[in-house]
Amino acid sequence: MVNIRSLDPSASPLDYYGSELRRLREEAGLNQSQLGSIVFCTASLIGQIETAKKVPTRRFSEQLDAALMTGGLFTRLVGLVLKSQLPNWFQPYAEMEARAAYISTYQSQLVYGLLQTEEYARAVLSVDHTDRLDEMVAARMERQRILEREHPPVLCVVIDEAALRLEIGGPEVMRGQLSHLLACLNRSWVQIQVLPFTAGQHAGMMGTFTLLRFEDDPDLFYAGSYGGGHMTANSQVIRERSVGYARLQATALSREDSAALIARVMEEQYGHQPGPAVA
Repeated sequence: MVNIRSLDPSASPLDYYGSELRRLREEAGLNQSQLGSIVFCTASLIGQIETAKKVPTRRFSEQLDAALMTGGLFTRLVGLVLKSQLPNWFQPYAEMEARAAYISTYQSQLVYGLLQTEEYARAVLSVDHTDRLDEMVAARMERQRILEREHPPVLCVVIDEAALRLEIGGPEVMRGQLSHLLACLNRSWVQIQVLPFTAGQHAGMMGTFTLLRFEDDPDLFYAGSYGGGHMTANSQVIRERSVGYARLQATALSREDSAALIARVMEEQYGHQPGPAVA
């Protein structure tokens, strides 16, 4: 029997999405199986999304808009749905990140979320989010859409060499991630510098942090921690961390030398290894 669980559209963006899908599907005179055939999915998937048991993807939403002629309703809604899948403590930062004109970040162990490949993100998130892994990965990929805007934020990243060498997800995943970093360097508004092991002590030794600058609002400082994060507009903190970030940039390799190191690590540590010799 088809699950017709009632939804409270105001409970969450996911519930609202599901209730709108059910309403518009029924208005079109389609059952779940018929709509599934049109958008190339199962009736079960339609039912799960209508009852807020599964999170829709952006591609699915675009197909719904075309099938039900909604004028882009679901494509607009899915951004809110995916954002709601981020941890509650992280959502305020994600909202400010999306509004920032300049993003400056130091990453000590991992590639910055906005520059992660889907495979790398899945490997990172699988450590703590095995029950909601697909939703968390989709939400992280949705964050990256700000880099595709007509006027994206300027993104400056200083990444520790350790993040290049810490094998996340296996050699193929790492090779793909480092290749993606090299591709990102071709974007004029993206600056990536590697802080090499040879730098010794440096201004980022207390850990990863990010500075956000806006066109009209005060700057923000953000530092993540396990299961939480700290964000402040305190002027003294902003001043100290801005100086610290400038020092990190001065200590890190140049853009060109950083690209060379990324390429070298990609080939030497994650390159295709020859198979065993055949006798």
